[in-house]
Amino acid sequence: MRIAIIPARGGSKRIKDKNIVDFCGKPMISYALEAARASGLFDVIHVSTDSERIAAVADDLGFPVAFLRDPSMAGDHTPLMPVLRWVLERFRDSGREASDVCLLMPCAPLVEAEDLRGAYDAYARSGREIPLLAVVSFPYPVERALALDSEGVLRPKYPDSWHARSQDLAPAYHDAGLFSFSPAAHIMNPALVVADRLLPYRLPRYKGVDIDEPEDLELAEMIYRGWHAMRKAAEE
Repeated sequence: MRIAIIPARGGSKRIKDKNIVDFCGKPMISYALEAARASGLFDVIHVSTDSERIAAVADDLGFPVAFLRDPSMAGDHTPLMPVLRWVLERFRDSGREASDVCLLMPCAPLVEAEDLRGAYDAYARSGREIPLLAVVSFPYPVERALALDSEGVLRPKYPDSWHARSQDLAPAYHDAGLFSFSPAAHIMNPALVVADRLLPYRLPRYKGVDIDEPEDLELAEMIYRGWHAMRKAAEE
């Protein structure tokens, strides 16, 4: 089976109830769930949460939570890979073996069904052996990064490339904070900590808002409202 796992633990600190906070009139998590359902890709869409409150919101949205996450897997520093492995083991124990896994982040209000379908097509064309990650390009060459030293003074992080022309520097990408596709066997490998080979699925830069701080939430709402206003105007 193909499964989408949305990791949505309770206890967010920087934005209270971040995974279910109101975002333009709906719970934040609803956007990822609706995109997953509309994509038509998944046999199972599972919200992995330790919170009965988040589970209740998911249930109200039409996505009953099959089982709550063990509290030992919901700490502030719990990596995602063990959580995914634990979820797959629970489904396997109930007789449902996963073949491919989509890790879909709950704070992804800009993700669309078309993004998921396009990414899965690219993943399938590659043979479904190497994980695929949704990425966006850095808006400025990473070689021009500055870092604060111990005295609070800015210094070039990559001094050897500081004077290179931007057009001579290769594009660089970062995790869009939205989703990935992986073979289940890859995730179930206990030796795996971080994938060292990833296929890229490039998305428009405006979709790569990682919502961690209140200002990120405000920026995402501005982008969302502007994006939908432009779409509405184009349809009129």
